[in-house]
Amino acid sequence: MAFKKEKPIHSLVAGATAGAIEAFITYPTEFVKTRSQFGGLKKEGPIAIIKSTLQTKGITGLYSGCMALVIGNSMKAGVRFVSYDHFKGLLADSQGKVSAPRSLVAGLGAGMMEAIFAVTPSETIKTKLIDDAKRAQPQYRGLVHGTVSIVRQEGIFGVYRGLFPVMMRQGANSAVRFTTYSTLKQFVQSNARPGQQLPSTITFGIGAIAGLVTVYTTMPLDVIKTRMQSLDARLQYRNSFHCAYRIFTEEGLLRFWAGTTPRLARLVLSGGIVFTTYEAIISVIGGRTPTE
Repeated sequence: MAFKKEKPIHSLVAGATAGAIEAFITYPTEFVKTRSQFGGLKKEGPIAIIKSTLQTKGITGLYSGCMALVIGNSMKAGVRFVSYDHFKGLLADSQGKVSAPRSLVAGLGAGMMEAIFAVTPSETIKTKLIDDAKRAQPQYRGLVHGTVSIVRQEGIFGVYRGLFPVMMRQGANSAVRFTTYSTLKQFVQSNARPGQQLPSTITFGIGAIAGLVTVYTTMPLDVIKTRMQSLDARLQYRNSFHCAYRIFTEEGLLRFWAGTTPRLARLVLSGGIVFTTYEAIISVIGGRTPTE
């Protein structure tokens, strides 16, 4: 599919806005997913986590660590779309077309960029806040206090804990999601009238399918990431490979898919919301117009 390369500022604004909206709408599913991935003898299902949180913390308990994700997701989506457009421009052939393998590489590169510049710090803080919130007496009073405390206790590298699994997860996430989305979108457009803009419902559906595929292919990396960013990670795991080994030998292979249901709910909604919002904002501010 040929395209007019989007201006970086357009991609940044549209991506950041879409990311912030998506994070706030879907955060309760992220909260439940993260809680279900922590270690320990007691394994709670999604419904049990929701019930216990509502009983002890109220509805606001489902939003523990929310601002960390909203801010991080906004930055992440902005970096992701800017990077993806940039890499696609570099990898496009002389006719301006990008093949599926090249789209995969562009998505992988975008995922690596967002992991380094946005995702790891926000995910580490969010995970620690959620882990801390389930204690009888939480030590963090909110996003700012929690961030300052983490940096004071562990240094700046404390918010970059789990960087390797985050880079692997985000690289795989973006590679799979963008490739699936681009391939499906190209297929749908090839069967539409030339120049016809896809309805938002179709864009949402394509994005949702991309989210579904992404979940099942990258779930083990997400579980390792969560464990490496928990409060007691330094006491249990030497590195990501040791973490994966302990999960496999002590809890079994299926534990790598813990939290699949809430993550599936989030990424299916996320894929639809992000791509629909992004495309809508791009069209409003005079951005890219895909062509045949």
